[in-house]
Amino acid sequence: MPISVNDIMQLLCRVSEERKMKAAFRHSGRGALVAGATAFVGGLVGGPPGIAVGGAVGGLLGAWMTSGQFRPIPQIILELPPVEQQRLYDDAYAIIRNLDWTDLAQLTALVMGNAAVQQQLLGMLMSYLTNELRAEIKYGD
Repeated sequence: MPISVNDIMQLLCRVSEERKMKAAFRHSGRGALVAGATAFVGGLVGGPPGIAVGGAVGGLLGAWMTSGQFRPIPQIILELPPVEQQRLYDDAYAIIRNLDWTDLAQLTALVMGNAAVQQQLLGMLMSYLTNELRAEIKYGD
């Protein structure tokens, strides 16, 4: 039975919500830029000691910036561009295509009642988030 991309996104949201999955994105390039910029400014203002102070302050600020804020995975899924949602759809559909359902509610009930299918969907979703989006995954609150 054909199912829309939005319906599959809702299914993936439900499965990840059940496990209370969250993800954070690391922005190491931005942190390195901040650390370098503050060291440079410190050097301009205070000479060699300013480089040390600016580097230390910039390093702490850069580390704080790259720590990432954890966001619920359902929110991340729904904010993905259509091309990425289609990619997730294709991967998820390959897992659920052999299930027999008539609508989204029945499909969701089938998936939520089948631990093996849930694990396959979660594995696919985790692989996508960690490999493609370079996210760090966390379970629970």
